[in-house]
Amino acid sequence: MFKRLLVSAMVVAPLLWQAVSAEPRLRDNHPEQYTVVKGDTLWGISSRFLQNPWYWPEIWYVNPQINDPHLIYPGDELSLVYVEGQPRVTVARRGEAGNTLKLSPKIRATPMASAIPAIPLEAIAPFLSSNRITTEEELEAAPYVLLGKRGNLIVGSGDSVYARGDTALDESYGVFRRGQVYIDPETKEMLGIEARSIAAGRISEKQGDVSTVNIQRSSEEIRQGDRLLQEDARDITATYYPSNPDGGVDGTIVAVLDGVTQIGQYDVVVLNRGEREGIKNGNVLAVYKRGEQVRDPYTKEVIQLPPARAGMLMVFRVFDKMSYGLILSAEQPLSTLDKVRNPE
Repeated sequence: MFKRLLVSAMVVAPLLWQAVSAEPRLRDNHPEQYTVVKGDTLWGISSRFLQNPWYWPEIWYVNPQINDPHLIYPGDELSLVYVEGQPRVTVARRGEAGNTLKLSPKIRATPMASAIPAIPLEAIAPFLSSNRITTEEELEAAPYVLLGKRGNLIVGSGDSVYARGDTALDESYGVFRRGQVYIDPETKEMLGIEARSIAAGRISEKQGDVSTVNIQRSSEEIRQGDRLLQEDARDITATYYPSNPDGGVDGTIVAVLDGVTQIGQYDVVVLNRGEREGIKNGNVLAVYKRGEQVRDPYTKEVIQLPPARAGMLMVFRVFDKMSYGLILSAEQPLSTLDKVRNPE
């Protein structure tokens, strides 16, 4: 009987611990009030109040008397309050940056651009409307560069190029070059192809299936065969919060962008999980380094040590089978093939 009770306790205790740990936990030194300053991010503010900042949506309390209560601006005064005995953070006083400007009795303009972002925008700006994950079929069907308008094969910003394929007049297109092919390291499934951003332009003329593209910006020379994809306008603002994934996540870092080998804070990584697995913008994941192998000094067996938690990331752009994430913290250098899981 005692053994059965002991076994039951051993089974139930971890479940109880998980239930307790799966709740927002205030930091011991959390502030009662905090005034938002320029340069703050939602992740940074969440970390001031919570041990587990990804539970911010659980404690954020919308004050209906505040204009745009879901957004936070520099100068706003945040207060820790208790609602029905539970801790909540709310905007107690709106600062000047968050006040609305009355233009008429029926029209209001709000300075949305000044709302604090969830994560440092400068770290991810190049990846919002540039590189993307695509498929072989999408690339093969995309219009492609034929020749520079002046007869040259290599062109840059300020030039025009001829392209062949289905385009829309006066629409903006990005010019992309086929990049890395991503293969799932475990299942060997092809996850997608990186379309590397080269330039951007607008269709100024069309004659049949041949278009003239005026190049407005370029990061490197455009070449014959580069593909045109319609620009995908994306933005990240404070309107979404750090969040726990809806379901269990067991994924892998398959690449790091910008060509670095050792991954640290504010590096952008590519994950082998996307919309198909329920990943959403704002999801926070813990990064686990692969465990070392060690030889048992007595049995001489080679033992694989378990993975150790070594960092945190937030997903900021999601594709069908993959996603981009920003490393928010790294206790040690991270690397490709490190695992990503739900934060505890």
